[in-house]
Amino acid sequence: MKNPFYVFLILLFSIFTVLQCNKPNQPIVDDLAEIKNTVYQNNEVFLAQIDELIDLVSKDSDTGVLQKKFDDLRKTYKKMEWAVEYFLPHSARFINGPALPEIEMSEHIEIEPEGLQVLEEIFYAEEPQDKAETIRLLKKLTNKGLTIKTNFQVITVTKDQAFDALRQQVFRISSLGIAGFDTPISGKFLEEIPVTLQSLESVLHQISTEKSKNASLKKIKTEIEASNKILSQNKDKNTFDYLDFISNHLNKLSALLLDFRKEENIPFVEVTTALSKNAASFYSKEAFDVNAFVPGKEYEISSEKIKLGKQLFNDKILSNNNTRSCASCHNAEKAFTDGLEKSLSLENAKLQRNTPSLNYSAFQHGQFWDMRKDDLEGQSSDVITNKEEMHGDLKTIILKINQNKNYQIAFAKIFKTDTIEEWQLQNLLASYIRSLATFNSDFDNYMRGNKNALTAQQKKGFNLFMGKAQCAICHFVPLFNGTVPPNYKKTEQEVLGVAENASNRKLDSDLGRGKFHETVAFLQNSFKTPTLRNISKTAPYMHNGGYKKLQEVMEFYNQGGGKGFGLKVENQTLSDAKLNLSQSEIDDIIEFLNALNDK
Repeated sequence: MKNPFYVFLILLFSIFTVLQCNKPNQPIVDDLAEIKNTVYQNNEVFLAQIDELIDLVSKDSDTGVLQKKFDDLRKTYKKMEWAVEYFLPHSARFINGPALPEIEMSEHIEIEPEGLQVLEEIFYAEEPQDKAETIRLLKKLTNKGLTIKTNFQVITVTKDQAFDALRQQVFRISSLGIAGFDTPISGKFLEEIPVTLQSLESVLHQISTEKSKNASLKKIKTEIEASNKILSQNKDKNTFDYLDFISNHLNKLSALLLDFRKEENIPFVEVTTALSKNAASFYSKEAFDVNAFVPGKEYEISSEKIKLGKQLFNDKILSNNNTRSCASCHNAEKAFTDGLEKSLSLENAKLQRNTPSLNYSAFQHGQFWDMRKDDLEGQSSDVITNKEEMHGDLKTIILKINQNKNYQIAFAKIFKTDTIEEWQLQNLLASYIRSLATFNSDFDNYMRGNKNALTAQQKKGFNLFMGKAQCAICHFVPLFNGTVPPNYKKTEQEVLGVAENASNRKLDSDLGRGKFHETVAFLQNSFKTPTLRNISKTAPYMHNGGYKKLQEVMEFYNQGGGKGFGLKVENQTLSDAKLNLSQSEIDDIIEFLNALNDK
């Protein structure tokens, strides 16, 4: 008979072997010290460069010297941006966020802007700036650098997190970086991208094994070298070929990262995000997940919800007198607008604003022009109960729906409840609206490999859109709206100085979002940045419908918005500098916008 202790040891060893075999192939790494140390070292250089700038400013150094040192400071930040944005997003906002106030909505207050973009406005200003103010802002930047230092001494960086952060950085380059979002004054972004790409390669090398070093990582290195060669050949933002660079290089790089993850057996970070974990590029057919924008899991989209939501969207039962449905004001042929200057009330009187398109509204945090509702569920109930729009009462409508046998059966099948509830109606309407983002325009098809999908004029128009016209610093590709990539957790509003009409003689009096935040000067006359997808179908334009044609809209931007036309708009967020676009260039941009129409 065998010794019981010996049998126990054999059993224990067998269990241990099974557990080991069932582990993922990748090593379990709790803390990547080498990566943290790289971030730490870059941050030390960052802090030293700030100190040097403070010294140079205090000594009244030459403007050219200050600009060169500032450019170097930005490039150092770009080496660690992937980590700061991912692990310390709040700090990142104040290190390299827009030179605009941060709004604390619950307190109705503005927090002053700070960081690299504010300093860019100072170092690249045409007139000498206040020395004391410059030094004050540099010292605030030092404090943020010290925050990076403190946090990266204690946080844990795992392999899946590091990869996720690097992947987000590639998508950040492919949207914000390539548009010059964070260098609107100097326009040096084409010089910064090579630094960013090189830092990505370095970190990927640190988290790789021999398996990927001779396969996907080698291909990534080759692609980065090819991309940087192109960037070294042309640094002029007005003549750079953005379409070629994005479609043939950045998209390829993001696809290669998926190969790297597969080879390294890196698991997903288990968080629902707007950008799909399996998206090879921004332009993959299923790149975006609308469920990242729903209020909760029970609100997630489904084909059954979409079908029933479409039926309700077209049913006049939702209005008080059964004469108007959602489709009455949102015509599918007009990209779910009505083609009128302003919406009409139940009595056919003009309302205050133009009917916005529902296409792609799923990808926005804030509905209506003034963003007064957080999500599409709130938007639907607001419209139904508005006395001028549908004048419905949700309790009465739910009672009517409960009395409809077909609706009873359909609701019960989806929600598994005996009675129909208000939130269910809201969710069904919202689900249908969420399905209206189809991503099947000529532009999308081009980005997916069909090089005949765009005309030569449309290609020129896209390059102007990204470069000289600076459209993409507010209408972020590929959604072409104001929801900020690559995290898509915030939708921006802008103050453009929109006039009453295209004569541009009198400022429109609509306070927009400011109506709900009367003490916040920055938000007065501000409106959500809508998508430009299907834009040629949604005339007239702007929140007031005062601009009948895209030509008029382009002229408004070309002159620098309301300020450019001499209107008094002290809080205008749009640059008032003239774009100096020729008529043929404007025509090219409009022709490109036509390529954003879904088929």
